[in-house]
Amino acid sequence: MRNFRQLLPSITTMIFDCDGVLTNGTIIITQTDQLRTMHVRDGYAMQYAIKKGYRIVILSGGRSESIRERLETLGIRDVFLGIERKIETFKDFVKQNDLSTDEILYMGDDIPDYEVMKQCGVACCPADAAEEIKSISHYISPVVGGKGCVRDIIEQVMKIRGDWMNDEAFSW
Repeated sequence: MRNFRQLLPSITTMIFDCDGVLTNGTIIITQTDQLRTMHVRDGYAMQYAIKKGYRIVILSGGRSESIRERLETLGIRDVFLGIERKIETFKDFVKQNDLSTDEILYMGDDIPDYEVMKQCGVACCPADAAEEIKSISHYISPVVGGKGCVRDIIEQVMKIRGDWMNDEAFSW
């Protein structure tokens, strides 16, 4: 198999799970919501990628509207929450947006991500992902979920494509 970096130049769309990837998987339950923490560097990388023309998509089983609000403030328009079977939403999204699976990178951390990861062009996971997910990943980030693993892979894609540092990099 080729080095996973050889697959990155074709990536135009990056799809991320939320709990365990964008967050560390810890959920704080309040009377009105389920709270999670996200790493600010992941947020910076996602909004910067959008500015540079990449499509960022969130595909999550979680249902927290505070997550949706945070992601939308970063410019992410394709936020799918409460998804019971991710492969169905993934296939619909690919078809509706006329995408090739070769141009899609997916980062997940647990069994519900497995089917999608088997279908996308580049499958990635954080360092603390389930063993089943690690076994099918093209790349395992050295960073754990919620601590910058999303930034890690976005930065790699954008660097290989020559999009990482320019005048747009210096503002939110």
